[in-house]
Amino acid sequence: MFSEYMASALEKAQYKIIDDEYPYFAEVPELDGVWATGKTIEDCRKELIEVIEEWIVARLQRGLSIPAINGQTIGVSSGEPIAVV
Repeated sequence: MFSEYMASALEKAQYKIIDDEYPYFAEVPELDGVWATGKTIEDCRKELIEVIEEWIVARLQRGLSIPAINGQTIGVSSGEPIAVV
């Protein structure tokens, strides 16, 4: 479930080159506030993966919904504790 969701999110990622010290910029429009930058496209993608993971954890901890992407969903049963180490 998680790996499929991550793959779908990365498929939706949009990349651009910006005028910055870290010229590669990526965002996933379906995931509000998820974006990353990097000096190379590879660095940008690695950072984007970390940002998506942290975004998912933060939303789960707060009991917020996570939007479906390409039919992929992530969620927990109500009352199930979320522990992140």
